[in-house]
Amino acid sequence: MKDVILKALRIASGEQTPNLEFPENEDFGDFTSNVAMVSGKPAKDIVEKLKKDKDLAEIVAKIEIAGPGFINFYLSEEALGAELEKVLKAGKNHGSSSLGEGKTVVIDYSSPNIAKRFGIGHLRSTVIGQALYNLYQTLGFKVIGDNHLGDWGTQFGVLLAQIEDSGLKTQDLTLDKLEELYVDFHKKAEADPKLWDGARAWFKKLEEGDSAAKEIWKNLVEISVTEFNRIYKLLGVKIDYAYGESFYEDYMPKVINLLREKGLVKKSQGAEIVEFKDLPPAMLVKSDGATTYFTRDLATILFRVGSWDPEIIIYEVGMEQTLHFRQVFAAAKLLGWAKDRELVHIGHGLIRFEHGKMSTRRGDTVKLEDVLSEATSRAGKIIEASETGRGLSDKEKEEVAEAVGIGAIKYFDLSHHPATDIIFDWEKLFLLEGNSAPYLQYTAVRADSVLKKAKNADLDFNSKELKLNKEEARVISGLIRFPEVIIAAAKNYSPNLLTNYLFGLAQKFNNFYNQHRIIDGENENFRLALTKATGEVLKSGLGILGIETPERM
Repeated sequence: MKDVILKALRIASGEQTPNLEFPENEDFGDFTSNVAMVSGKPAKDIVEKLKKDKDLAEIVAKIEIAGPGFINFYLSEEALGAELEKVLKAGKNHGSSSLGEGKTVVIDYSSPNIAKRFGIGHLRSTVIGQALYNLYQTLGFKVIGDNHLGDWGTQFGVLLAQIEDSGLKTQDLTLDKLEELYVDFHKKAEADPKLWDGARAWFKKLEEGDSAAKEIWKNLVEISVTEFNRIYKLLGVKIDYAYGESFYEDYMPKVINLLREKGLVKKSQGAEIVEFKDLPPAMLVKSDGATTYFTRDLATILFRVGSWDPEIIIYEVGMEQTLHFRQVFAAAKLLGWAKDRELVHIGHGLIRFEHGKMSTRRGDTVKLEDVLSEATSRAGKIIEASETGRGLSDKEKEEVAEAVGIGAIKYFDLSHHPATDIIFDWEKLFLLEGNSAPYLQYTAVRADSVLKKAKNADLDFNSKELKLNKEEARVISGLIRFPEVIIAAAKNYSPNLLTNYLFGLAQKFNNFYNQHRIIDGENENFRLALTKATGEVLKSGLGILGIETPERM
């Protein structure tokens, strides 16, 4: 369909790569082009030529000039019907493509710190990263997810010192206990700064491979990873690899030597730095010989390039790391690692809580598990009060509450542009008539419910004889856009483009549903087909976002 219009535009305008997009306002047609503006030719002349194109006449009912240099195309009812048939035939594969075939994308996301609970701050990296993973996979890319665990550094010296001083056995350690030890150390170190010497000594032991230190450290990692995996299971997140910072220790000397050999390293007050033209210098090696995050992230790129040879490496890490990644990427380019390779940092904003909405007793980090538990509880109350909920078993209620509650948290995050800060708002999370996961889930369940009531309904219809009303035409027009939205969301690293689309599609379908009878109505087969296609696209889109659609709500 789009190819036919593009071919006609090339012939009529003389432009080899004419622009053709979906208009934001659907009153302006199914497709729009600014080719007249770009070519400098009168839109009227181009339209006259377009109207003589026989292939175009078979699918386009109307062509209009709008504004300075824009041409709008309105698809015929038959063409819209044919497009619906294509969507139904593709089924769950509608939106999938081979665009990324033969290409590899590495996505670095989540990256919680060992020996600390999974805080709400790690939610954004985790769900945005997973959504991007799913988007690129849908487009045919080979996608590799890597969880860059924070499992190295002086903080482990702190914990090792505290564990030794307290006489704790490894079997007595929990994440809560480890956080207590960490907080306790900092309180004591304020009064006695010499305690840091002991912590550094313990970390030095760990770096040198001391067996006792390494054994305790391994236990800390195991305790943490077990807890993280439990949270990931709740979130429906599965990351391919979890190479922590410690993994790259053996790669660091090579990185340092390569930079030295290329003459990129300078001495500065006993330390070694790398200078850039348009950026502040980055510290490679501290004056005491210790390496830095800069060194470690370069070692990470060295490993990823050597192991996976990706076309794109995406880092989904907080906005506060922007300068750091600009320096890392600049150094990677100087080393020749970014040739024919894209290095991308997606900096996400913060999650903020309105005063009094949610806080912990000590005002410290809000635990993600507490937020997920509260969301599931709130969803459970909504389901309990609903007519459908009263017909569910206790187990079914629990499953639906989890899908709706956790889906609401994830969708609320993903519906914002990654770079923006989010004000956490429970009411917005569960808006049953607004841009929320429950609204989309309910719409998908509603579509399935209609099909179940119709039982073995016939979905065949004759697209050549279709007479569409405005609401039906708009739903089909929305369904057609799905593949392009997936591409745009991936290319712009913005899952919120997909949430916006799904919300719009749900609104169009509900508008149609509320105004027209489906079962026993006119064009029943067609309307059931439209309902089935909408339900499948909503479920597919939510699935890409990592959100489950329950069977009943």
